[in-house]
Amino acid sequence: MIRLDGRARKLGDNINTDYIIASTRKRDTIDEQLLKQWLLETLDPSFAASVREGDIIVAGHNFGCGSAMEVAATVILAAGIKAVIAQSFSRTFYRNAINNGLIPVQCDTSRFDEGDALSVVLDGAALSVENHAKALTLTCPPLTGIVLDILDHGGLVPYMKENRALTPRGT
Repeated sequence: MIRLDGRARKLGDNINTDYIIASTRKRDTIDEQLLKQWLLETLDPSFAASVREGDIIVAGHNFGCGSAMEVAATVILAAGIKAVIAQSFSRTFYRNAINNGLIPVQCDTSRFDEGDALSVVLDGAALSVENHAKALTLTCPPLTGIVLDILDHGGLVPYMKENRALTPRGT
């Protein structure tokens, strides 16, 4: 079981990868440890400095749209954020998140506010979000098969190092 406790960092709809990390910042490096200081600077120049280890991004529809650069997911992780909760994700960002060990959680975020105390609970395939500020627990679509296996290993590279092939559980 994985349980992540943190504070909601509320964003809106259509947060594209260039909002997550501006393309101008990627010209010199794609090192996420250097880039994390500019996380979401296009939307809020003070965002990166205000992030605390364990914060959880909460967004609306179409999170991660735009460029397919996986650095958007790795910069979020480098900032200490281990999960993103959104109404929906771009398919490319969703796969990049999983491949890098960032947990993408899809659920209704309309009743979440900035600063709400949250818990993301991944227990086997079951995935839920608890909003302690609102006394609300949401059951989310489960993460199963190869997705769950990759996340259990912390990403695709550690998964492949151990398994040498993409073989989901139970096969």
